[in-house]
Amino acid sequence: MSNSEGSRFYYGYVIVAGAFVVAAVVEGLFSSFGVFFKPLLEEFGWSRSMTSGAFSLAALLHIPQVVMTGRLADRFGSRPMLTISGFFLGLGYFLTSYTTTVWHLYVFYGVLSSIGMAFYWIPLVTLVPRWFATKRAFMMGIVTSGVGVGQVVFPPLVTRLINARGWRSSSLIMGVASMGVIIATAQLLRRPQERPVSSLPGEQEKDSARTSEKIEEIPLNRAFRTREFWMISGTFFFFVYSLGVVFVHAVIHFIDLGLSAVMAANMLAVMAIMGIIGRVTLGRVADHMGNKAVSVIASALMVVGYVFIAFGRGLGMIIAFTIVFGIAYGAMEVIHAPMVAERFGLRSLGTVSGASLALAIIGLVIGPTLTGYIFDVTHSYQTAFLICAFMGVASFLSAVFLPEPGSRIRTRSGM
Repeated sequence: MSNSEGSRFYYGYVIVAGAFVVAAVVEGLFSSFGVFFKPLLEEFGWSRSMTSGAFSLAALLHIPQVVMTGRLADRFGSRPMLTISGFFLGLGYFLTSYTTTVWHLYVFYGVLSSIGMAFYWIPLVTLVPRWFATKRAFMMGIVTSGVGVGQVVFPPLVTRLINARGWRSSSLIMGVASMGVIIATAQLLRRPQERPVSSLPGEQEKDSARTSEKIEEIPLNRAFRTREFWMISGTFFFFVYSLGVVFVHAVIHFIDLGLSAVMAANMLAVMAIMGIIGRVTLGRVADHMGNKAVSVIASALMVVGYVFIAFGRGLGMIIAFTIVFGIAYGAMEVIHAPMVAERFGLRSLGTVSGASLALAIIGLVIGPTLTGYIFDVTHSYQTAFLICAFMGVASFLSAVFLPEPGSRIRTRSGM
């Protein structure tokens, strides 16, 4: 069912609601790895770099998979991809509960959960630009607010569950529950049947010159040779590097600074709430000022946040970091797919977005493990956090010099 003239209901709203639920569950589990970090260290006595290596392995395997899933989503649609995601993500957490050696963690979490994550993001976020021609960033803000809701709910919930039932039972419960919810919700998500992509009933005539029908369709082989593709990928590489550091090391760093495990997990919840605010408000700003402007703002906020956490020791600085970084993180998640769509079109959106995201995920591979290694050597996170601040500067510069959409895209052979 799609919107037609005189219709009062648009199925795109179901897409947004279903995608919100999937994002909440998947990202809630993803952000909960840091909550399992301390119980794993206490039970097995592994180093922080060894333990965080499972997260980095998941990110490393994510790179080739996300390119493949983008291409598969373009061909087969998002529903089967998200069904596969729910199965493997749930299975990974279920089997992680049986971990007894480090290679178990690397296989169950690092490999199986990686498959679940790889089959999730690109199929999910490329649905919105296909259903909405205007207000794309705002609708993406609503969908990706599910990420924030998951991050608000899951870390404190999992922390309390671990305190009550232990980390093994908690991992098992979360695996089974997430598998059921994701697979069931995925059945609602499909591509539109009609070529026009409208934001709201009756708004076809309001579509601006930026709609998909007026954008040149550029396949991956051409996109790969453009400056725009590499600058978008670079902007997100530097950002994702720092994001992985937060997901893996923030909770245990807050505990090192004197916070209780529950309070440390609550800081992630505060960050997630600010991420929701960032997604919705800056998503709205992106629809009016452009996605590039929001990427510049978010990168600048990332730098400020990491300066706070690198030199801060008290609760006030921790709260300042969670607020500032949360807003930046939320904004950046909203704009990636729209930035690609407005420059390269919709026909190969999944493929081009997947390739760009795969390059960015290299930062997710490097960041957590390098940070763990720096801590093991220096017994401090300050140097690692200052590196993240410099990554923010690089992201800012990439965003500033990114050509505006609508500029003539030239490949290297045409320069």
